[in-house]
Amino acid sequence: MGDMIKVLFYVRTNKMNRKGLIPIYMRVTISGRRFNVTTSRYVEPAKWSAIGEKMDCKTEENQEVNDYLAVLRNKAFTIQKKLMAVDKPVTIQEFSKQWYGVKEAGRMLIEIFKHHNQQVKDLVGRQYSHATWKRYETSLEHTQHFMEDTYKISDIDVSQIKYKFITDYEFWLKTKRNCNQNSTVKYLTNFKKIIFICIKNSWLDRDPFVGYKMIKREVEREVLNEEELKVMTEKKLVIDRIAMVRDTFLFCCYTGLAYIDVKQLKRTEIVTGIDGAKWIFTHREKTETPSRVPLLPPAFAIIERYKNHPLCEINLLPVFSNQRMNAYLKEVADLCGITKKLTTHMARHTFATTVTLNNGVPIETVSKMLGHRNLRTTQHYAKVLDKKVSEDMNLLKAKFAVIDPAAIVLQSNR
Repeated sequence: MGDMIKVLFYVRTNKMNRKGLIPIYMRVTISGRRFNVTTSRYVEPAKWSAIGEKMDCKTEENQEVNDYLAVLRNKAFTIQKKLMAVDKPVTIQEFSKQWYGVKEAGRMLIEIFKHHNQQVKDLVGRQYSHATWKRYETSLEHTQHFMEDTYKISDIDVSQIKYKFITDYEFWLKTKRNCNQNSTVKYLTNFKKIIFICIKNSWLDRDPFVGYKMIKREVEREVLNEEELKVMTEKKLVIDRIAMVRDTFLFCCYTGLAYIDVKQLKRTEIVTGIDGAKWIFTHREKTETPSRVPLLPPAFAIIERYKNHPLCEINLLPVFSNQRMNAYLKEVADLCGITKKLTTHMARHTFATTVTLNNGVPIETVSKMLGHRNLRTTQHYAKVLDKKVSEDMNLLKAKFAVIDPAAIVLQSNR
């Protein structure tokens, strides 16, 4: 940032007019560079005080000139404060723009959004996942369609985005895109990142999200119970593609890996852990966080089953596309007599609840294996189920069982 400004008023005797009056100029000095501007005021040379930088005689007319010079001085320091407040450098160029009221070209929302998305795309594989980039691209498309539908515009100066823009966007997502509450919050969260960029760059003075609450609704996550896992594991499947999908699903149930992570899992990522047993050492595609999971016997058995499979020379398992996986899982459910809607992500929920938490694995350990950054995320995946509540309460009942109810009655009658 530039140095603090210095303001000087001076007269130029070589610019004397026909009435014998000379003009007053103002000079603003910043980092050794000067900005000179006329004040449009003329004075008699004898009545000007070079030391005081003002009119010497205290007539009403001269006092008006001095008051006007004070206004100009105040304007100069006000500009300095304004530039500092928005973290702009106090330079001659910036000062001159503010003095003459030169407005900068507006920053347009879609242009900023596209630039952000291009940066995310360029960092795919290093800082972001491909899915993250696609999510921002979808958010950009929604934002463009919203403005066209609601305001009949293709872009907007970010300085014009107010609170109403946010609430209108929310309404549009829920009505025109039929988004549920949580999907709406996700899109608005992506949009808020763009707004945050604008605020940090001083392109937007006030956060339009101030006072707006984004609340996600709790979703009841379906999981397979122990009996359903047992039925699926023991079911004899004669169609190879159905068997492979079932095995991939079960592998996720016993490792907690998300679909994209098991699809990309390499044989080289099965290593000997600290306990001498086999572990999965990998990184989550979604968050790039490390995931360390000891292999349970059912998961290891599935790996062994495909050890010599022609599709598994590099990848650990023969994984279909997510769309085909979910389609074939319907057939798996029918063949196993399971009425729940099977999806690839249900397997991850099943690991967090039925396989681990319900068997006494601490939530901190589950969180580590799932590759979560914080415990709150795990709590959304792994809600404490009725079975766990029942077990915990039975321990408490056992403690109370040693107390003689009759003794409690006798004490209360005293």
